[in-house]
Amino acid sequence: MGARRVSVTYWVFVVVLKPAIILVTRRRWRGGEHVPPAGGFVAVANHVTDLDPLTFGHFLLDHGAPPHFLAKSSLFEVPVVGRMLAAARQIPVYRGTTRAGESLVAAERALQEGRCVAMFPEGTLTRDPDLWPMTGRSGAARLALTTRVPVLPVAQWGAHRVLPRYSVLPRPVPRKEVVVVAGPPVDLDDLYGRPLQPSVLDEATDRIMAAVTEQLAQIRGETPPARAYDLRRDGDPVAGENSWAGRRAAGREGRTVRRSLRTRVRDALLERARRALRRR
Repeated sequence: MGARRVSVTYWVFVVVLKPAIILVTRRRWRGGEHVPPAGGFVAVANHVTDLDPLTFGHFLLDHGAPPHFLAKSSLFEVPVVGRMLAAARQIPVYRGTTRAGESLVAAERALQEGRCVAMFPEGTLTRDPDLWPMTGRSGAARLALTTRVPVLPVAQWGAHRVLPRYSVLPRPVPRKEVVVVAGPPVDLDDLYGRPLQPSVLDEATDRIMAAVTEQLAQIRGETPPARAYDLRRDGDPVAGENSWAGRRAAGREGRTVRRSLRTRVRDALLERARRALRRR
C-alpha cells in the first residue's frame, strides 16, 4: 500500500470485521479504477444504515486505501473500543462543542500524510423516505478546497437489507447483495483559491452530493427526487438519533420481529391443539 500504512490495531479491526461482512454479503464492487493509487484523498458516500462504514471501508480497503473515518466522539468514550479506535487513527468529531474544529485539523494531517479520509457528508442516516441521499454538510467540501486533494464519490446500496435503518437486529440470512460503486473524482478546480465563503462551500457540497446521488441512481436504476431531503427545511422525523424518539425508532424494528415470532409460536401451538382434538 505504499505510504498508506496502518497500525497493528487497525489490522485487528480488519481481521475481526472483514470476515463477518464476507459471511453476510455478496459484494459487487465497481469503479475501483477511480480510487487514487497513492496520495491523500477524501472518500464520500451515502448513509442508509449503521452497517455502511463496514461495507464502505471494505470497498476502500480492497482497493488499497485503508480508510480513516470521521466518527462521533461518543464512540471514543466506549471502554476498550475507544482506545482501539484512537490507536487505529480514526478521527473523532466533537459536534456542537468548542472542539468541533479538531476533527478537520486531524483530517487535514491525515490527508497530508497520503491517507484516505472517509466521510458521510450527510452527517447522519438519511431521513429521505425512499433512502436517497439528503443535502450534505460542508466538512468534506472544506477539506477538499483547503487541501486540494481528490474527492472520490462512492454510492452503496444493499447494506440496509442486512441491518435495516434504525434497527439493532441484523438479518444475516440469506446473504444480501451489496453494491458499491465509485465514480471519477468530483471536479472542483474552478473553486480552488476562492475564499471559503458559504456560497463556495455550498456549491462544492452540492457537487459532491450530486455525484454520489448520480452513482446511486445508476445502481438502483431509478430517478432520484428533484430536490434532496433537507433536515433544516423538511425536519427530522426521528428527532435526533440520541433522543427518546430516536431510541424508539431504533427499537421499533426489534419489537416488530419479536411480535411476529410470538404470533408464529402461538399459531403453531393452536394448530397442534386443534389436530389433537380432531384425533379424539
